[in-house]
Amino acid sequence: MLQVRFDGRFDGWRQAARDLLHRGIAPHHVEWLAGDEAGGLFGGHVAPEPIEPSSPVRIPRQLLAELETAARFRTADRWSLLYRILWRVAKGDQTARLVGDADGSELHARIKTIRREMHHLHAFLRFSPITCPSGPDYAAWFEPAHDILTGAAPHFAERMGLHSWLIATPDDAVLWDGDVMHYANPCPAIWRRLAQTAQESGAELWKTYYESTFNPARLNRDVLQNNLPVRFWKNLPEGPLIPQLMSHARAGAQRDGQAERVATRPGKRIERTGQA
Repeated sequence: MLQVRFDGRFDGWRQAARDLLHRGIAPHHVEWLAGDEAGGLFGGHVAPEPIEPSSPVRIPRQLLAELETAARFRTADRWSLLYRILWRVAKGDQTARLVGDADGSELHARIKTIRREMHHLHAFLRFSPITCPSGPDYAAWFEPAHDILTGAAPHFAERMGLHSWLIATPDDAVLWDGDVMHYANPCPAIWRRLAQTAQESGAELWKTYYESTFNPARLNRDVLQNNLPVRFWKNLPEGPLIPQLMSHARAGAQRDGQAERVATRPGKRIERTGQA
């Protein structure tokens, strides 16, 4: 078994994988060690034995894009799956990329998960203004399930004009200075504190609006939790309200087509018309 250590990033893996392909090292002979990850039962780093170089390998550009996306999926075998697919395609087995293949199916499932997690970041991340003169204009804290930050962050650079902003996670962070995006892994402690302590001045107003517009008559718990997973609630201004509003709906508030505090006010009552 050959232990191949790299920096834990896709570019580092790609360079190592290219060298292994060139040397003709099959996937079942390789143990991937990312960053400071401890090795298995085979001791420390072992370099591949030099052999007669093979002919140049051409890999489809689309496959590299798919592998890069799937590499963001956090799991113990993320790098070994990528190399196994890469090896099979390099040997002429294009079925490794297809959904009907075991490896291909896992590849596309991971890509789908990563894209959904990026959507979650775009939808549920909340920036708060920063008053510190030397800090960015806005900061946000987010806890993704996978390594999506560098892939998802350009979305905000394209939409926030010349404003500077910071997104920090438990593992890494990006800082956009209005012109250049700076990436840090691990997340610097000062960036973490800045993102976690940022306060949105309009948070209370937003919570009041959210509570007033919540429609208990149309509550569907499964749909809500599928589109807004529970793990994100704690970092949303309205998050603490959701369990209470759901509890009121189950306790009978679903007969009304508006929040309880609105339903008790004078005026025409909006009765329940159905459940979505």
